[in-house]
Amino acid sequence: MTLIEVKSKVDASGVLNLSIPLGTAEANREVRVSVQPLQEPMPNEQWEQFVHATAGCITDPTFERHPEGKLEQRDELFS
Repeated sequence: MTLIEVKSKVDASGVLNLSIPLGTAEANREVRVSVQPLQEPMPNEQWEQFVHATAGCITDPTFERHPEGKLEQRDELFS
């Protein structure tokens, strides 16, 4: 059996209902269900503050950006 991740929402009464079809090959097997709350996404303002706070934070004078290299030449999709 492979790992299946499902995002679902707990209802107003605090109950989480799951219905996950696994197929008849998995019938009558025991499974383990783990519940982990999802992390709330960072608001845009907070994300922008984080990005601005990291600008210029590398103070190591030996730090250098390596060359990006050359782009590979690809075939045209349409002529």
